[in-house]
Amino acid sequence: MAKEGKKKIQGEGDKEADRHYRDRTKEFVESGRVDEAAERAKDQDPEEGREAEEQGRRRAKEMDPEVHRDYDKPTKKDR
Repeated sequence: MAKEGKKKIQGEGDKEADRHYRDRTKEFVESGRVDEAAERAKDQDPEEGREAEEQGRRRAKEMDPEVHRDYDKPTKKDR
C-alpha cells in the first residue's frame, strides 16, 4: 500500500488516471464550451496539428525519467 503523500506508479491501465480523465472530459462536455473550442480550433493550421501529434508520439516512445529500472534486464512480461 502506498504511503500518504507518496505518488503511486500504476503504469499502463492506471484506473485512477482513467477515472480522472473521464471525469474531466465529462465536465468539459457538460460545460457547454465544446462549440467554443471547436470554433477556435477550426482556424488552426493543419500542419500545426500534425506537428503537435508527431511531437506527442515521439515523446510517448521515450523512457519515463521518473521510473528507475535497469532496462537491460528483462521484466516478468519479457520472460
